Amino acid sequence: MKCKERKGTMKRTKWSVNLIMNVIGGLIAAYGLESVLIPNNVSDGGITGLSIVGSQLFGLPLGIFIAILNVPFIYLGYKQIGKSFAILSVTGIASLSIGTVVMHHVPTIIEGDALLITVVGGIIIGLGMGLALRNGGALDGIDMLAVLLSRKLPFSTSDLILFLNAFVFIVVSTVFGLQGAVLSAIAYFIASKVIHIVEEGLSGAKTFNIITSAPDEMVETIRDRLGRSVTRKLIQGSYSKAAYHEITCVINRLEERKLKDIIDHVDPEAFVVVYEVTEVKGGTFQKRDIH
Repeated sequence: MKCKERKGTMKRTKWSVNLIMNVIGGLIAAYGLESVLIPNNVSDGGITGLSIVGSQLFGLPLGIFIAILNVPFIYLGYKQIGKSFAILSVTGIASLSIGTVVMHHVPTIIEGDALLITVVGGIIIGLGMGLALRNGGALDGIDMLAVLLSRKLPFSTSDLILFLNAFVFIVVSTVFGLQGAVLSAIAYFIASKVIHIVEEGLSGAKTFNIITSAPDEMVETIRDRLGRSVTRKLIQGSYSKAAYHEITCVINRLEERKLKDIIDHVDPEAFVVVYEVTEVKGGTFQKRDIH
């Protein structure tokens, strides 16, 4: 019974954290829009970019367009992804919408320097959107569509967001001109990279696949010198038909040099393949310091 209560408490705590992070993400994105991009005639992408165009054309508050234009996509997210995603997205979009109204008269922090505007604006927008995506929500209808498509297509959410925004910048060019559209595209390209970093994380972890003829010594040395557990399996060379052992080990970036030294010492002829890892959960990965 206590176990169930503990799990329930943990679930509610996680849900609360996700809500708060979506609100923070929305406010960060709103600040990036109102203090960097919009005052310099640079737009955002997605539904927010279309909302900026609508606000400029009709003279209405940006927050109104953000709220209205995102309604169909919120419904789509609710039907296709689930209630939790929809609620978190509503929370984030509401904070973005309200944030643009509240921050409409905040001081512009950068003016004149086109490169700096796109870099700083893109970083701020990407940080806000990335926080929302990492915590189960989205700040833009295009984000929701990208999340759906990423389940069906072999592309990351950030790459799909960038692709879907191509037509948005064509619309943006009708209000901000070609230069404004190009700067908007550059800013959103930077934002998409920040989104990827924030969404996927920077664990700095790597996976080593080591094919060696000295598996026992390799496993023992890795365990003794790094304190890492490994998995191993027996494989066979397709040409030589010789039997080998494949050892898989996940390490953090601080241990990479040490593991390479171990491999060179134990089996200099080992075949090694290294993969980047965006996130590691569970097991004994978070452990004591290297010794």
